[in-house]
Amino acid sequence: MENAILLHNLTPSDLEELIRKVVAEQLEEFRKNIPIDNPDELLTRAEASSLLKINITTLYNWTKKGQIIAYGIGNRVYYKRGELMGRLIRIN
Repeated sequence: MENAILLHNLTPSDLEELIRKVVAEQLEEFRKNIPIDNPDELLTRAEASSLLKINITTLYNWTKKGQIIAYGIGNRVYYKRGELMGRLIRIN
């Protein structure tokens, strides 16, 4: 019963604190596995549109107009993370 959780004599506030601790640990582990500093990372269309918070159709149109660069392998389309972030411009 190594992974068992016993809730015997556990107050609601103790349970809340335990949940917060476990969730915080899991979030930290998740953050460590996100490659943020890799500008050459290849992103799929879905990942690129999610990163830019745009529709895939908008991503396609921007690519077609030459506003962003797409790379292909076979019939797959990829975008470089650094290039996408580099296309962002300051508004004010």
